[in-house]
Amino acid sequence: MGKLIVIEFVSLDMVIEDPDGADGTPWGGWAFRYGPESVAGDKFALGELLDTGAMLLGRATWQRFSRIWPGRDDEFSRKMNAIPKLVASRSPDGVEAWNNSSLLRGDLIEEVAARKPARDIVVAGSGSVVAALRAHDLVDQYRLLVFPTVLGRGRRLFDQPIGLALESAERVGQAVRLVYGRDAAA
Repeated sequence: MGKLIVIEFVSLDMVIEDPDGADGTPWGGWAFRYGPESVAGDKFALGELLDTGAMLLGRATWQRFSRIWPGRDDEFSRKMNAIPKLVASRSPDGVEAWNNSSLLRGDLIEEVAARKPARDIVVAGSGSVVAALRAHDLVDQYRLLVFPTVLGRGRRLFDQPIGLALESAERVGQAVRLVYGRDAAA
């Protein structure tokens, strides 16, 4: 049975908005202020999931990634370019700019629920996609890179109470990778 794994850069106050500064918010770029050791490579410890799973991205995240990864040739980038990418978008535009990408044509929840039993699905960024999946109880695990900054504004990962179970915590540069699964007590 596959897992649905959400990976996010977050501030201490759980803001996920504009970690790289590409959206141009006044507080943007907060995750990248701590150097490449906190953000480059496989910081979410996806390992073989990049070989066996699929990635689910919202349109904006896919567009950003499709400008970054195809031109890179290190081991992590090759895995990012090779993994099947499912793009959740209301736009009928194609996704040919990045190999192994395909548009989800049907309902997001139905498409993910149908694909999840067959393989692990990693959702990167894509806040509105994550919110929809969480609302339908489809998220099995959160892998968060938490940066030592409080923004006090911006879109947060969680907008309602949720119980989670800590699976691991590990320092990654100036960030901490926290892995949370479903709360068995809930």
